[in-house]
Amino acid sequence: MGHLDRLRGVFRAALSLPDGADVDALEYRAIPQWDSLAHMALVAAIEDEFDIMLETDEIIDMSSFAQAARLLEKHGAGAAF
Repeated sequence: MGHLDRLRGVFRAALSLPDGADVDALEYRAIPQWDSLAHMALVAAIEDEFDIMLETDEIIDMSSFAQAARLLEKHGAGAAF
């Protein structure tokens, strides 16, 4: 399974979305499930899944699935689109 597929799974699980839900264009607060509390759970899930530690500014700036994918690349845990 590729890094983006794993990231999609983390987003679906952390945000309680159905399997197969399209998350590639998802942005923070675009859906009710991705509120500030879910954001912290999502960050924790990403850190656990990819064994990375995000900086506070990265956590604040992670406002979309695409941005999360870029953060993975920055931390050497994934590839960009």
